[in-house]
Amino acid sequence: MNTHQNNSRLPVTVLSGFLGAGKTTVLHHLLRNRQGLRVAVIVNDMSEINIDAAILGKEVAWNRSEEKLIEFSNGCICCTLREDLLIAVRKLASEKRFDYLIIESTGISEPLPIAETFTFTDEAGIGLSEIARLDTMVTVIDAVNFLRDYEQADLLQETGESLGEDDERSVADLLVDQVEFSDVILINKTDLINVETLGKLRSVLRCLNTQAEIIAIENGQVELSRILNTGKFSFEQAQEAPGWLKEMRGEHIPETEEYGIDSFVYSARKPFHPQRFYDFLHQSWGKEGKLLRSKGFFWLATRPDYAGQWSQAGGIARHGYAGLFWKAVPRSEWPQDTSDIQSIMEKWQEPYGDRRQELVFIGQNLNRHALCQWLDECLLTDAELEAGEAGWIGLRDPFPAWQT
Repeated sequence: MNTHQNNSRLPVTVLSGFLGAGKTTVLHHLLRNRQGLRVAVIVNDMSEINIDAAILGKEVAWNRSEEKLIEFSNGCICCTLREDLLIAVRKLASEKRFDYLIIESTGISEPLPIAETFTFTDEAGIGLSEIARLDTMVTVIDAVNFLRDYEQADLLQETGESLGEDDERSVADLLVDQVEFSDVILINKTDLINVETLGKLRSVLRCLNTQAEIIAIENGQVELSRILNTGKFSFEQAQEAPGWLKEMRGEHIPETEEYGIDSFVYSARKPFHPQRFYDFLHQSWGKEGKLLRSKGFFWLATRPDYAGQWSQAGGIARHGYAGLFWKAVPRSEWPQDTSDIQSIMEKWQEPYGDRRQELVFIGQNLNRHALCQWLDECLLTDAELEAGEAGWIGLRDPFPAWQT
């Protein structure tokens, strides 16, 4: 590995991963095998005492002239610490003493806010991207516990680790965010599982993220070249990576089928009867296979102008307000850009315009036929449809009111 970068901007790798996945073990390995690189480290720890930072301090004490450790306490790298992170990275980059920067995020932080920090500019219009370069987003996975943690409907607060009383995220929410927004996924502790389990885990991860490089490792040991100076990160590509997005566009992921993992899109041009669709969402789907991820938007007959959004990861599912359908927006308020108008019209179909159902399902041994038939039964019947919007408003609607 070249220890001197041709690009003058400081390259950055971000290490994410849930509690206990082994991020610090990976970081230790990187620092012990730096191959001459002068590495700065930003450690972000949630506890009162920075145990991670203390361990790392001992590891690199003999080389403090080349290593630098910055500790963030009592908060994750998100809104509250974004400014602190901005200042810290800018200071390290401007010193020009380091070849590389590694940011280890806390186990309950999402990688997206960290990446966004590199796009911000200050009052003078100067941003991090001019002096630092986000190179690789890495997520470390616990091979033993990932599938269990993902499938259980535990809230972060129940684990004793959260951002406070207002943090309503589930463990599955966090895991899917960390997996979907990554360039490299390290499956750690593979020595503790069998080949069959590893194969299934790879398939699940590939369904969640269609583009990341997936690497099986033991004891945090990974080659530096796989996660440093890869040049993999791109905001545009990161936004395209989630498996549900690929499936919605008709780009299937065939290599996952060996383990019975499949995906499909349900679409329809009729509104759902609110009560029937509500019942569908709140019943056990065990007979229809194991649902790993589902996402999309839906159209309720009682709320004809509004799209509802649906998102499920593991054992947790949420629904709520997504926005207005373009059909409900006056043409005078439509975007003026030709490509935007073309994008709207591609989904247009009279008499309801862009109003429609579009839901992606990813799971193991899914009974696609049964699920689609079930959803079809949630749609308005022909008789209900003929009543028109005036008649639809009176249908029973158990969904909570949406804040529009």
